[in-house]
Amino acid sequence: MAHRSRLAGFIIDCRTDDLDAAADFWSQALGMSISDREAGDGSAEYQMFGDTPGDLHVEVQKVTHESRVHLDIETDDIDAEAARLEALGAKKIAFHKRWWVMEAPTGQRFCVVRMKHPERGAPPREWND
Repeated sequence: MAHRSRLAGFIIDCRTDDLDAAADFWSQALGMSISDREAGDGSAEYQMFGDTPGDLHVEVQKVTHESRVHLDIETDDIDAEAARLEALGAKKIAFHKRWWVMEAPTGQRFCVVRMKHPERGAPPREWND
């Protein structure tokens, strides 16, 4: 069965006690507005940007690990996409509620998340499983 995926956007992971200040810095640095300061859920604190290029999802997230930037790949089948990426050499690191944290063969971490708005942005690529 086929599934679809595409780049969803970028998450700026910030180890900070002041998420508002971190989001304000990145908002001004990138020239994007903060569209939702309360975008997080019970398991994560993050703030979402608006006015992003190509409708990419860009957010600032409070984390306990070292600060870094990671990307999200969105898909209509999380397990199929994770398996496709494993076949390319990626490793599954952990499953969190509804997404996979994975690691590229070169060490970068990224997440495989559920596609929210397939009708927006660039069309997703279809993969034959």
